[in-house]
Amino acid sequence: MTHTLTIPIGGMTCASCVARVEKAIAAVPGVTAASVNLATERATVTAAPATPAQAIAEAIERAGFEAGAPVASASAPPPSGHAARDRRERRAWILSALLSAPLVMPMLLMPLGVYWMLPAWLQCALATPVQFVLGARFYRAGWGALRAGSGNMDLLVALGTSAAYALSLYLWWRDGDMLGSHGSATAHLYFESAAVVITLVLFGKWLEARAKLETTAAIRALGALAPREAIVMRDGLAVTVPVADLRVGDVVRVLPGASVPADGEVAEGASAVDESLITGEAVPVMRRAGQRVTGGAVNGEGALLVRVTAVGAEGTLERIARMVEHAQAAKAPVQRLADRVSAVFVPVVLVIGLITWAAWFLVSGDAERATLNAVAVLVIACPCALGLATPAAVMAGTGVAARHGILIRDAVALEHAHRVQAVAFDKTGTLTEGAPRVVHVAAGDGDVSRVLALAHALEAGSEHPLARAVAAARADAPWASLGVTALPGRGVRGTVTTPEGDVELALGNRALLEELHVELPSALATPAAGAADATLAWLVDVEARRALGAIAFGDAVKPGAQPAVARLRAMGLHTALISGDRHAAALHVARAVGIERVDAPVLPADKSRIVRELQAQFGTVAMVGDGINDAPALAAADVGIAMATGTGVAMETAGITLMTSDPARVADAIALSRATVKKIRQNLFWAFIYNVVGIPAAALGLLNPMVAGAAMALSSVSVVGNALLLRRWTPGKTR
Repeated sequence: MTHTLTIPIGGMTCASCVARVEKAIAAVPGVTAASVNLATERATVTAAPATPAQAIAEAIERAGFEAGAPVASASAPPPSGHAARDRRERRAWILSALLSAPLVMPMLLMPLGVYWMLPAWLQCALATPVQFVLGARFYRAGWGALRAGSGNMDLLVALGTSAAYALSLYLWWRDGDMLGSHGSATAHLYFESAAVVITLVLFGKWLEARAKLETTAAIRALGALAPREAIVMRDGLAVTVPVADLRVGDVVRVLPGASVPADGEVAEGASAVDESLITGEAVPVMRRAGQRVTGGAVNGEGALLVRVTAVGAEGTLERIARMVEHAQAAKAPVQRLADRVSAVFVPVVLVIGLITWAAWFLVSGDAERATLNAVAVLVIACPCALGLATPAAVMAGTGVAARHGILIRDAVALEHAHRVQAVAFDKTGTLTEGAPRVVHVAAGDGDVSRVLALAHALEAGSEHPLARAVAAARADAPWASLGVTALPGRGVRGTVTTPEGDVELALGNRALLEELHVELPSALATPAAGAADATLAWLVDVEARRALGAIAFGDAVKPGAQPAVARLRAMGLHTALISGDRHAAALHVARAVGIERVDAPVLPADKSRIVRELQAQFGTVAMVGDGINDAPALAAADVGIAMATGTGVAMETAGITLMTSDPARVADAIALSRATVKKIRQNLFWAFIYNVVGIPAAALGLLNPMVAGAAMALSSVSVVGNALLLRRWTPGKTR
């Protein structure tokens, strides 16, 4: 038995920090797993119930970081906290830039033929607050890493800029004017290199923080959907209460233009409801009495009374937020290589820096040149990009997916989906509407209307799906019924009062006909053309032992099913239909939508066997379903995709949940996975290539420290910025 804690962490700056925190948490007795996300600045810890959160927090602090109080979810901090942090970061780099600008000005004037240099004392006066006040954060974090026997980006920046600052002091002292009166510099000093590197890094951290904020926009948008207050009907009076005080069974009034405060069922009224931010569907849907509405949806022009069915953690919004947060906090398997590199990155860079200094000094005898090249090595090395490459793309991908009604449970499902080679569908409720409807009626005497009226009267008090289909086909029941009895597995029997008198009737299948010894005339024995896959029921006059009519029930194919399957095949994917329904019905649907393989009828336990057969034939397989009977197949598939309009069991089993019943979202989920994994690979490539090219270039003396600092500052920003390009993704794309 374990439980999961989500702990905010402050002070992390790069992938090396992540590795250090994970190692520290994993060493706490009782902890079974720890995953730290640099982009969300959160640790997700799985531990035994007896493991105190305080022990985990102390381990984090011993590693040199700040541990916040455990939170109920992994959601981003409130916008006000982000705003304050943004202001601090912006003030820091602007002040640093103002102090550094005079130091850089002489260098900018040199190409114009103006050779002028600030007095050494003024250079020192400008650079010192940048180095030790605005740059104090790098010393604190670097010292924390050293105390923990590790290293991080801050240590590299602190060492590199300190070396440039110390070299400037030495050159100033060497020229004998450190305590002189005129304060002019006879040699070039490098105060500007130290100050500008810190300024650029601070600027990069500000841009990075703002970019990371954008990746959490999906969760904040979900949080903003829920209203803070609700109008509850109590003893006939409308009372305004906090949404947190709502209870299951409360009846709330939802005014036109207001948000639905909680999941519920319409008790009274009718209105078009905008659920676009939940399902991704732009068109409002009509909701009437007896139909469900989702918390956070925006009511249209009509007032509604809604009976609350779920509150708090059980509500749809909260469950969506938890799934998005879990996906954004998890690590994709592709991140493992970056994690292994990050664990040794800083020590290796420090060794390269020492080798660079020694080699240049031995070859040229110029300690100044050797120091500058070593500083460039330390400054250009950037473990940040490695740490942000995967989580930034995962956060952006899962965020844009949530906005379009695609909920991805974890990064593993997101990564596996891009490898899918075959997609298997359930039939009922997935490719079809999931509710039977009358598709054909035949009458022995030709009076189809009378057959429907009698059937409606007989089924008037039933909630059976076929009874509801009859009611939908015949809006009214002009005659009353009495003594109606359900015959399990066969149909229904009772007496209907008609103007001609009472008639004992039965409505059922062939088993009921055989039981009543009724012979079918040829006109009623077989369904009409186009209804060969339908379920048949016959209306029988019991006393006369005569069939009065036949009703064919079919499950309509969803309008978007055929285009959805066509798009999957255009993406190079194989398709299959696995159904527990009759083979004729399954084959009819498969032909209508263009699916290649049909397995039916199949028991729930055998669905997973067929999924394994598809895996052996094609490789990675996705299973799409919506019912309890689909759960084994969803679990057996490499990627389980559940329709949120189905059962909770299917949603809990699947790695991806579609908040709309539109099968087109299946192709969207796979296409978005491909786009996200592509961004992850791009980010990792550029993060690695940046360091592979930049560090040797700095060691060879091809980069001065300021250029190296600018490159380092922009590397992590470019990785996050590349990930944010995923926000331009829209449904309907095939890649």
